[in-house]
Amino acid sequence: MGDPRKQKKKYETPKFPWRQDILESELRLLGEYGLRNKRELWHHKDMLSKFRSMARSLLSMSTSSRTKLESQLLSRLKFLGILPETAVLDDVLDLDIESILERRLQTIVQRKGLAKTMYQARQLITHGHIAINNRKVSSPSYLVPKKEENSIFYASTSLLNNPEHVFRQSLEIMTKETDKNE
Repeated sequence: MGDPRKQKKKYETPKFPWRQDILESELRLLGEYGLRNKRELWHHKDMLSKFRSMARSLLSMSTSSRTKLESQLLSRLKFLGILPETAVLDDVLDLDIESILERRLQTIVQRKGLAKTMYQARQLITHGHIAINNRKVSSPSYLVPKKEENSIFYASTSLLNNPEHVFRQSLEIMTKETDKNE
């Protein structure tokens, strides 16, 4: 246990942070997924690099010693919905940062139509309006397991749970307009 005021950082910064292509790709991801700052992005990139390094080390092992560790890694990634059920160890090496960012609660709330934008989804989550299985989750970066994805809705104590709420009606109008345009 350590001092709670002196937490270790959970990310690695880029080796070349001022390269133009890195800056542009990070800025695009920040805007597309509504991330608060680059530290959130770096945290998920570090998580991805750990998954990939585990897969590389498993590929270098003999088949007899890697079966248990391989199944644990694959089951974890399949549970989170990052990999499909038919995935093999080579598919872990093909993962990119978007596959992890798509599993964040903030992204799923916006994709399900519970919020208009990513930033509004983040605000709804932090203010306690979103629940998973009737349990409030206040972290936008929560990685939603595949089985919990269908149980995301407004919290029962939230005013947004009422279908006649002005916010909900404006969302319905917006979805009808986008359906007409498509």
